[in-house]
Amino acid sequence: MSTEEQAPIVWRPSAETLEQSHMGRYARWLEAGGHGHFADYHALHHWSITELETFWQTVWDYCGLKCEKPAEQVLGRRSMPGAEWFPGMRMNFAGNLLASAEGDGADREAVVAYCETRPVLRRTFAQLRDDVGALEGFLSNQGVAVGDRVAGVVTNGYEALVGMLAATSLGAIWSSASPDFGIGAILDRFSQIEPTALVAVNGYGYGGKVFDRREDFNGLIDGLPSLRCVVSVQQLPDTPHLAGKLVTPWQNSIADNAGQAPSFAPLPPDHPVYILYSSGTTGKPKCIVHGAAGLLVNHAKELMLHGDVGPGDRFLYFTTCGWMMWNWQASALLTGATVVTVDGSPGYPDLSSLWKTVADEKVTHFGTSARFLAGCRKAELVPKKDFDLAPLRVLFSTGSPLLPEDYDWVYDQACSDVLLGSIAGGTDICGCFVGCTPLLPVRRGEIQCRLLGVDAAAYDEEGHALDGGRGELVCRQPLPSMPVSFWNDPDGERYHAAYFETFPGVWAHGDFIRFTEHGGAVIYGRSDATLNPGGVRIGTAEIYRQVETEADVRDSLVVGRQIDGDVEVVLLVVPTRGDALADELVTRLKRRIREGASPRHVPRHIVAVPDIPYTRSGKKVELAVARLINGAARSDNRDALANPEALDAIRDRLAASNLLPK
Repeated sequence: MSTEEQAPIVWRPSAETLEQSHMGRYARWLEAGGHGHFADYHALHHWSITELETFWQTVWDYCGLKCEKPAEQVLGRRSMPGAEWFPGMRMNFAGNLLASAEGDGADREAVVAYCETRPVLRRTFAQLRDDVGALEGFLSNQGVAVGDRVAGVVTNGYEALVGMLAATSLGAIWSSASPDFGIGAILDRFSQIEPTALVAVNGYGYGGKVFDRREDFNGLIDGLPSLRCVVSVQQLPDTPHLAGKLVTPWQNSIADNAGQAPSFAPLPPDHPVYILYSSGTTGKPKCIVHGAAGLLVNHAKELMLHGDVGPGDRFLYFTTCGWMMWNWQASALLTGATVVTVDGSPGYPDLSSLWKTVADEKVTHFGTSARFLAGCRKAELVPKKDFDLAPLRVLFSTGSPLLPEDYDWVYDQACSDVLLGSIAGGTDICGCFVGCTPLLPVRRGEIQCRLLGVDAAAYDEEGHALDGGRGELVCRQPLPSMPVSFWNDPDGERYHAAYFETFPGVWAHGDFIRFTEHGGAVIYGRSDATLNPGGVRIGTAEIYRQVETEADVRDSLVVGRQIDGDVEVVLLVVPTRGDALADELVTRLKRRIREGASPRHVPRHIVAVPDIPYTRSGKKVELAVARLINGAARSDNRDALANPEALDAIRDRLAASNLLPK
């Protein structure tokens, strides 16, 4: 099927879903409040971008968000960049995430933490609140104050959530990295923001192996002279804590301040709560600062309305603390749901382990990467036969475009009656532009919709909106979770250059996208990685859709090679078996690409490689390979790669194929 044909429907919402979902109830609540009548989701979306300020106020109210002092208005300045959200408000981010610790919700499970090195840990909302107050007391006693940075080199578990909530309760800014990052990559991030406090594990487990990081992290402490204190988490129970005069064991920091309640300091709406980072594969990462009120209200919309997450639900998103999906997952606490965290390898002891956890914990909302779902399909797993997944209502996927064949696998082999929510956005907004809704059907290979309040479009190179054509993903009106700034960018030049240089006053996100006639979306890859053979723009995802469903292909990466004023398509393939490509497979791949995409998509060169480079958040590193094949000066930040040795092997294979510049 051509990507331009109308995709078939693979799931429809039931009458109960239309009636009982948060999105359905929200629409009726709006109607009862005199905001109009909404015949369908598209009418609701049109109203949300036409009445932008009213929409965001109703999200705040419907989702029960709290503030110490209400805003004077929803939107002050409307300019981009520089939009001013909720001026005059005073609120606290952590106070909203811990609202369920008050009243009837206090004894409900808040966090269930799985990892490879310790027993499963379970904590109620009341216990979580108590530990947040105790850690906040410790940080305050160490001199951590409003606006200071608290850094975490932590696993996706309980301590990371407590650390973030304690920091944001007192008005500090939380910033985290995963403990499998190289020390260079961590210093590239944290040295820019000069943290006052550090929460760090002594190691971690992955794939059945234990990685002791004490020596490295003691070196990290030495490399951050701004630190006043370090809290050491014994992630490896049989291994000593980090060492040094600044170090306090986690249990001591909690016990010594037991009984202290969180302060939930009331702060301005744009007060920073998070500093996130760009991938940093081409140099030091950009430090992206997110504000409290804007992030909170956007996450409430995405999780409660679009994701249909609420009290009594159980939410598991497989992520690390170095990916924005961790921050997104943490906000599920504001809905009253239980957050189930999993740290370790998704393939250990086998690919079924995550599905087993979903079944054992009666998870209602499971999030993972498109790459994981593709791996399950290739491994021929049948989760619906092996596990009771009846409680599961929503399956989120992100990180890369989800292949049409993986929609088939989910509905045929995993869970036939689940909303498959392919969502897409980024670290830049710590959220989504396009994603899912319980009010629309799911179509094979398509993201369901633009999210409410998101005025998204596809622009051509002249800045004209395209009707059904492929173009740059843009957002034409302010979104609350757009960054408040970049760190150490006082005049905003780097921030402006990142998003607003291409189309003045309009956010250009950097994805190559098409919006379909029924309001869905298909993403073809990153704009800066699109190919241009013969002057025709081709998204890399169009080729991956054909190649990565082949049983004889384990992974692939495609780049453009500039030659004689044109571009040749070069496809790198990791064979399922062996390290060479059979002529028959090369012929089959070219035929499939020609028939499934177009003759222009067919690679001029197909080269076998042992592995594909990925960022630590699981995204293919196309640009580093493109620079390599086109002779750009080496500027790769290898510490930002999960497997930098893959880049070396690709260099050797390209050289052997005479595809590197002389």
